[in-house]
Amino acid sequence: MKVEIYSDIACPWCYVGKRRFERALAAFPSAEDVRVTYRPYQLDPSTPAEPSPLRERLAEKFGAANLDGMNARLAEVGTAEGIGFDFTRALSVNTLTAHRVLWLALTEFGAAAQAALKDRLLAAYFAEGENVADHARLTEFAVEAGLNRDRVVAFLASDEGTDEVRREIAEAQEMGVTAVPTFVFEGKWAVQGAQEASTFLQVLEQVREQIREPSGGSAATAPAADDDACADGSCAV
Repeated sequence: MKVEIYSDIACPWCYVGKRRFERALAAFPSAEDVRVTYRPYQLDPSTPAEPSPLRERLAEKFGAANLDGMNARLAEVGTAEGIGFDFTRALSVNTLTAHRVLWLALTEFGAAAQAALKDRLLAAYFAEGENVADHARLTEFAVEAGLNRDRVVAFLASDEGTDEVRREIAEAQEMGVTAVPTFVFEGKWAVQGAQEASTFLQVLEQVREQIREPSGGSAATAPAADDDACADGSCAV
């Protein structure tokens, strides 16, 4: 079974969704047959390459009055998933370069290395106040995930992977992806948002049955996200 997860490093619900999906996969009897890959998406491609406090940028976008409630809700959900969100330290920065390194991880080092790097980048962004666009820090994160240091240094010194990542983002938009995380199963069925692990497990079981006895139909219906918001479950463009 092929599962493609469209997400952005700057999306807190993508972090929650990753943890919940991994818990579902751990409970799925046919987990060894599931191939998971992470696909790029940028909620805001216009985000500057120079970092700034995430809290300030979110206040501009959603309004300061709404921000504390949103962050408190995420902190509560994160704690339940073993995630220590720290929005006072988090830095807003363009994620294109980080997506390029994730592309490199998958292309040359495999899905396991990509998943490890994805987790490392999400933790760096949301829990550690790291600049995930900084080449030196990206190199360290990549090495921690199992990538070769010399290869990563050379890669970041070039434009390699830029066109490929932008093409994948454009393809996601053409598919109708407007909020992340979006989980696409077998290229046919989409589930949007950081669903509960039990829901992901149910979807995995449904897709498995569809593969065994293909008869059309949908494995799941993607819930709608609020426009221009990080509501419960997903972040919309």
